[in-house]
Amino acid sequence: MFGFLQKIGKSLMFPIATLPAAALLLRFGQDDLLGIPFMSAAGAGIIDNLAIIFAIGIAMGLAHDGSGGAALAGAIAYLVLTSAIVTINESINMGVFAGIISGIVAGLLYNKFYNVKFPQWLAFFGGRRFVPIITAAAMTVLAGVLGYAWPPIQGGIDSAGDWILNAGMFGVGAYGFLNRLLLPTGLHHVINTVVWFDFGTFTDATGEVVRGEINRFLRGDPTAGPFLSGFFPIMMFGLPAACLAMYAAAKKERKALVGGMLFSIAFTSFLTGITEPIEFTFMFLSPMLYVVHALLTGASMMVAYALDVHHGFGFSAGAIDFVLNYGLATNPLILLVMGLVVGAIYFVIFYFLIVKLDLKTPGREDEDEEGAENADSGNNAVDVRAYNTIEALGGTANIVAVEYCTTRLRMTVKDSDRVDEKALKRHGAMGVMKINKTNVQVVIGTAVEFLGDAMKPRLANGNPAPAGGTETAAVEETVSDEPAMKEIIAADFEMPIQGKIIPLSEVPDEVFAKGMMGPGFAILPSGNTLHSPVDGRVVSVFPTKHAIGIETDTGIEILIHVGLDTVKLKGEGFETLVEQGQLVQRGDALLKLDLEFLNANAPSIATPVIFTNLTEQKVTVMKDGFQEQGTASILKVE
Repeated sequence: MFGFLQKIGKSLMFPIATLPAAALLLRFGQDDLLGIPFMSAAGAGIIDNLAIIFAIGIAMGLAHDGSGGAALAGAIAYLVLTSAIVTINESINMGVFAGIISGIVAGLLYNKFYNVKFPQWLAFFGGRRFVPIITAAAMTVLAGVLGYAWPPIQGGIDSAGDWILNAGMFGVGAYGFLNRLLLPTGLHHVINTVVWFDFGTFTDATGEVVRGEINRFLRGDPTAGPFLSGFFPIMMFGLPAACLAMYAAAKKERKALVGGMLFSIAFTSFLTGITEPIEFTFMFLSPMLYVVHALLTGASMMVAYALDVHHGFGFSAGAIDFVLNYGLATNPLILLVMGLVVGAIYFVIFYFLIVKLDLKTPGREDEDEEGAENADSGNNAVDVRAYNTIEALGGTANIVAVEYCTTRLRMTVKDSDRVDEKALKRHGAMGVMKINKTNVQVVIGTAVEFLGDAMKPRLANGNPAPAGGTETAAVEETVSDEPAMKEIIAADFEMPIQGKIIPLSEVPDEVFAKGMMGPGFAILPSGNTLHSPVDGRVVSVFPTKHAIGIETDTGIEILIHVGLDTVKLKGEGFETLVEQGQLVQRGDALLKLDLEFLNANAPSIATPVIFTNLTEQKVTVMKDGFQEQGTASILKVE
């Protein structure tokens, strides 16, 4: 159930992502700003139809392949439900819950029936085409049930909402505390949806009734805002001060390495209210520190309520929303004074706890960790490696789900303590990170797609022992057949894209920064086309287009990974110009980038260039700072 709720919380990000556009249009169109009615109406067009947007987004998010067929089924589910249910009780108004329920039903039915097969004479209606049909039938039945069951459910929700709304500062404090406490699980999106889009009602000047804290605030409800105001001091001042504390507590010799990263995520929080990059730097290192953060958030909400501050946002509580919605707010300047106090409190508490508990926040990591043994460096049969990897992860009984990105297996397990890190490294893993009790990331390298795909059918079949045995001694022979030395002379390597060269240690990602993937360097690109730095062959073009692997004519494998967490963009912002297996020369165009989109949607556009299969060779980076694309003698491998 917990994992299912996590998926729903993650799926809610699709429709919630439309809110910034809606808030901007609605706000700018009002009389006290630009006074353009059609602009305000355009924003209202999104906010007034959030329920069906939720239905579409959740269905697509729950679908195993993110298919548009699931999205269509979500829309159909919502239309059937809302049209049918009012014939039973015309007073029923399910609001966003109609969209949430419709999206869940449609997503589950899509995963169940997307590949259903019928006899030849009915084949046209098989597969994905059957999903909207079965969804419409299911929602018709569900509408009949909810027509009688929903009124008492809605009464209970309204009663809970009334209690929280009328509980004064204790109600808003409890919400603020739970909002942060549930963030690591993703369930904060669930409670946010209820508070933001369902609690409270307001009748605007046109006579339209709107629900939810955000909707009511943006429509001019003077009572709205208490459930939003207290976030501004936390996101604009508190968490940036926590970054300052982490910088102050960093080892002296590493301050320069982590300073840029900490400043970047702190400024992001201040400007936009996006706080996850900061919170994830400490939430798993010290649960106690994270609980303190949640308590301070609740306290900030309570103080803002006590001081009668009413402010709100369309996206998050950053400086952009603070300024944009200033004209709708009550006593907004108090939030800035609060922010200074909150920032001081965060700095003192975080610095004290980091030093006292010796937390390994950025810049305080141990540098003498045991190196990874890599006896089975990935040249053994994929099936044998898949078997051994599953066993090292605790066996089929311990594995819940297997996903992967460009270089890592992202595992959901029942108990991370049952994961054998040494065994994983012995069978080819470059690094292992236990995120929490049920989530583990295993750094594999560019072969992760093949390993992940080999593991899935094995998990379904109970992971039987391979026919040829489980031993991997043959790896040594395979390795010995490779050339003893692989080299790249300086003249044979060119700058792949215009930008600034930085060392890997400055990349805000532990896997790259610690060299788990291999040696190399990184680029902060300012150009919009990625070119091949060497003569060679394209060995991998990732489905999400954000990374390309090249093998040189001397056998060196190079991975170019554009940005961090860009796998989540699902190809948006990229246009591939080559195919897997294609021969390329230095300077050939590989990938087009939409830098404006990537800057806005990726945590960082730092682009690591990694040499993934070097053993004894040394990579020497010969230039730094800004370089034009095509500049030669960037580095050498010898």
